[in-house]
Order: sequence, then structure tokens, then C-alpha cells
Amino acid sequence: MKPHKTPSFRLDGKKALIPGGSSGIGFGCACALAEAGAEVTIGARTQSAVEEAVSALQQEGYKAHGTVMDISDIAGTKALLEEHGPFDVVLNCAGIARHKPALDSTDDEVSAVLDINLKGAFFLLIHAAQMLIDARRPGSLITMSSQMGHVSGVDRSVYSATKFGVEGFTKGMAIEWGPHKIRVNTIAPTFVLTAFTQSTFDRPARAKWILEKIKLGEVAQIEDIMGGAVYLASDASRMVTGTSLLIDGGWTAD
Repeated sequence: MKPHKTPSFRLDGKKALIPGGSSGIGFGCACALAEAGAEVTIGARTQSAVEEAVSALQQEGYKAHGTVMDISDIAGTKALLEEHGPFDVVLNCAGIARHKPALDSTDDEVSAVLDINLKGAFFLLIHAAQMLIDARRPGSLITMSSQMGHVSGVDRSVYSATKFGVEGFTKGMAIEWGPHKIRVNTIAPTFVLTAFTQSTFDRPARAKWILEKIKLGEVAQIEDIMGGAVYLASDASRMVTGTSLLIDGGWTAD
């Protein structure tokens, strides 16, 4: 009997686009894909942030490029993909939040979150998939969702609405594009300690609530998300599509 071999987690020869990859979870994922051998392109709205992130990766010897992009600019995103694509992997980490009571939400605030988290994310994958289909290439399209796309919480009505929407279109796209060998999945983290979330953890009552909900009893770090990103991007997850990888420390187990 010949032993089986684990499918490769390597991404050598793959091109990966990471919108929102200049900081936080997005930068961690860019590091992970680059370390696995991918040629990564980091996208963000600020030129200086893009340059800093790309420089950090290049100094480690990784293949990295950068581009200024805003996924809420649908026409601009399409043009960028047409110029630099197709990408074998798209890992969308771009997103915003306006955490406040639903009764206090304004039209402008809701529209801003929807335009990036839902509409922008939707059309980013549409354009990425079309290029792969035209080139007759397989691919892995991943959106950074949230545990709040499966449950919700205090002041999270608008944010949860977008993430539940992401989970929905992920399943629909997976069904449509499966025949083209294009896989579509999400990563759904719990609260992760970043510069962006630090203010939440600085509030004792909110920090206590978070730790009580996380069954493993500790706050997630950026590194906890990186392995999942490599898994979904690589051939190790060849038969995984239309699903959500929950990295939530057991938050949604009950």
C-alpha cells in the first residue's frame, strides 16, 4: 500500500490580489500568501500605506506589488483587474464598520458600509471571476467576512447585514462558477486584536463580553487567521467551495 500525500499548501506561480491588504488582518493575509510563494498585489485606498506594506514584504524577499484601489469604485476596480489580472487568488479584506444602535443609523452611514462591504465586494468577485472564465483558468475567490455574518451583536445591525449578504452571494457564486473550477469561500473571524479594534478592547465591559463569548477564552491574533487564508487559497482546499471558514474560538458554537 502506498501512503497518501497531503495536497500542497504552496502557492508558487500564483498571482494573488489582496484588497485591504495594507494593514491589520489584510496585511497578515498578504504576508501568509507571499510566504507560501504567491506573487501578491496589495490594494488599498492610501498610496503611502500601500508602499509601506509592499516594502515590508519585499524586504523579506517576497514578490509583492501595490496599487491604489477602492472597491466601492466599481468601474475603477474592473479596469484595474483588466490591466493586471487575471488573478489566481483574490482575498478581499477591504471593509468598513459603523458600529452604533440601529435606531441611530443614518442613510449616509448605511450606504457607505453597503457600498464597500457588500456591493463593492460583490462586483470585485464578479470581475475577477469573469477574467478567470475568459482565460479558462481555475481560481480561488475569498472574502473576509465575520462571525457577524452568522450571528450578530450589540450595535452590529448594519455590519451584520453586509456580512450576512456576503455569505449569501458566496454560496450563489460557488454554485454558478463551480463548473469553471472557480471556488468561492469566506473567512469569518471573531474579534481580532488589531490597531482598528484596540478601542473596543480598551472598554472593560466590552472586552469582558467578548472573552465570555469566545469559548477558548482568549483574544484572536492576526496570525490565527493567516493559516486559513493559505488553506483556502491553495490546492489543499480543492474540494471546498460555497462555505465559510469560522475562526471564532467557538463563539458561534452555541
